Amino acid sequence: MATRRTGRNPGNLPSLFSAEAKKNKIIIPLAERMRPRGINEVLGQPHVVGEGKLLTNAITADEIPSMILWGPPGSGKTTIARVIAALSKWRFVPFSAVLSGVPELRQILAQAQEKKEDEGGTTILFVDELHRFNRAQQDAFLPHLEDGTIVLVGATTENPSFAINAPLLSRCRVIRLNALTEEALRILCKRAFVTPEGLEGVEIDDETLELIVSAAGGDARRALNTLELASVEAKRGGRTQISAQDVAQSNAQATLRYDKKGEEHYNVVSAFIKSMRGSDPDATVYWLMRMIEAGDDPVFLLRRMMIFASEDIGNADPRALEVAVAADAAFQRIGVPEGIYAIAQAAVYLACAPKSNAVTTAFRAAQADVYKKGSLPVPLHLRNAVTGVMRSDGYGSGYRNPHDEHGGVAGGEEYLPDELRGTEYYSPTDRGFEKTIGERMRWIRAQQAPQTNPETIQSRRS
Repeated sequence: MATRRTGRNPGNLPSLFSAEAKKNKIIIPLAERMRPRGINEVLGQPHVVGEGKLLTNAITADEIPSMILWGPPGSGKTTIARVIAALSKWRFVPFSAVLSGVPELRQILAQAQEKKEDEGGTTILFVDELHRFNRAQQDAFLPHLEDGTIVLVGATTENPSFAINAPLLSRCRVIRLNALTEEALRILCKRAFVTPEGLEGVEIDDETLELIVSAAGGDARRALNTLELASVEAKRGGRTQISAQDVAQSNAQATLRYDKKGEEHYNVVSAFIKSMRGSDPDATVYWLMRMIEAGDDPVFLLRRMMIFASEDIGNADPRALEVAVAADAAFQRIGVPEGIYAIAQAAVYLACAPKSNAVTTAFRAAQADVYKKGSLPVPLHLRNAVTGVMRSDGYGSGYRNPHDEHGGVAGGEEYLPDELRGTEYYSPTDRGFEKTIGERMRWIRAQQAPQTNPETIQSRRS
């Protein structure tokens, strides 16, 4: 079924096209024209917008708390701020941390202070891209928040836990906004054909609309921009029907939401590692290519894979580390794009390999004892007697060479400091090659058992 402009205006929304804008032929993008004018028209955030919800209650009562709107691009952060500006009786001042700096901010704060002293009342200060201010610069807001001069409404795409300093964070409500669902994007795009501020002279069928919705990645702005460009392509061709080719021309390649230093980077890396740990080669390859196609450094990914080979596979498959190291060497010699073959091959191998963190558990337990017990003395029989004085003091006395013993094992010999005698750090699993190692270790420990008090054995695998 085709969606077309009908001239209806749901909710009798006021037009964004002012007389001045029309007179001067100012071109306002569709995404800007389609911004909701009321909180109930905000889509895709049912956890905070709707009857009885936090934002709806606050805006309706005009009791705006200081808040940080945190969400991906196109999720409605600026839209919500505009709604607050339109409906609140308080003075509203927008500020962009991208376009302006601390001197301009201080001037705004000074004006807000004067306004409060002269007329009373609080200024609502909207700071877009709040994370652009460093932690020291963010301190400039604190005294003005404390004395009620301003209510801060900040917008950020970065995780506030990383990007906002603790004192400012403690004074604000963090409101998480989600990427829009496909259903919300579908409703939003269809609005563009039934409002005066939307599109004229074109229509789109449901199948073509789905191409825009699926490529938008939850970003309302991206969906509307693509729709507007596609309508221009259709009109340029003398058509009233937007085609799949028009959409393809307008949206050649979706931009991947990713950053190499912020939260999304760590989210995707975490998914990649957990997919390998979960033995899912399909998810492993997907997350790997998400990072590579978004421009992440393949050397960083190879470094993580080499760590994973020891940390999560260990001796369950000793070859895993060899494969990871070989992939690193191959990529260093081949480069992009052919070197991706080696990375993908190694990632799939690591995902399919048997898993064991027994080595990790062993070294961490041993590390803990090193810090806890300090520099315990080396037993005399393990010391190297390089001088006569050392020999006379008992260095090396009683040492038994395993090569001279049955099975190459000196049964009952102790190699740990006396205080840790009988401690077991490494407990092999029954997975992969560690099953063979485990059988070997049980045999070795059986040789030592007759001369070791079982009550002194402490398992450190916990």
